[in-house]
This record gives sequence, C-alpha cells and structure tokens, in this order.
Amino acid sequence: MDKVSYFSAQAGRTIEVPRHVKTRFTIGDVVRHKAFDFRGVIFDVDPVFANSEEWYASIPEPIRPDRDQPFYHLLAESDDSDYVAYVSQQNLIADALGGPVSHPDVHDYFEMFEDGRYRMRRKLTH
Repeated sequence: MDKVSYFSAQAGRTIEVPRHVKTRFTIGDVVRHKAFDFRGVIFDVDPVFANSEEWYASIPEPIRPDRDQPFYHLLAESDDSDYVAYVSQQNLIADALGGPVSHPDVHDYFEMFEDGRYRMRRKLTH
C-alpha cells in the first residue's frame, strides 16, 4: 500500500498514513457520537489517529478505538457545554436532527448552513 508521512503538531510526531483513505464523513457534516450524548460539525479530518499518546492512553481500554481509521475534529455541543472533540469514525453517526450546531466558533470555519451541512469558508480551503 502506498503511504506518505507528515508531521502532526498535535501528536508531536511524524505520522505514516495511506496515500488514499476512504472516509464516511467530510468537513461540514453534522454528526453525533454513538455512545455519548453530544453532536457537532466536522472541521478537520485525520486519515488515522494523529493525537498524543497520553490522549489515546486516557481512553479506557475496553472502548479504545483502533488507530487505523479516520479521526474527526468536531466543534461539539452537549446540553452542558461547547468544546472541541476528537472522535474516531467508528464512534460517529450522521445526526438525525439535521439542524445547525450552536458552537460559538462555527462562524470562524463555516460560511453557511444549507441542506443539513455547513460550507467551509473559502479562505480556509485549499
């Protein structure tokens, strides 16, 4: 399999990833966590786990996700707060509510909410 490497500042190390990865979700999609009560909008995607070892080790082993799958950065909301979440693909489903996310940073990343998803600001795309 053809692989590439890149330095992940979040992980503090070089990550090796397949050149092509199929993801279930994309930037702008509104998703919900399968096990925990929060939803959010995706603002970045890592093709494989690219966070710190400490973060990974903090997840209880029985529910720790496999590293070799896409991980999504979310502007997340729950009944209690707004925050940034880092979630494996296996733990996400499409959000059935279909409405916008109330996270205060949404407008820093996205221009508009239309047809159940957000459109990323043009200045942030490449």
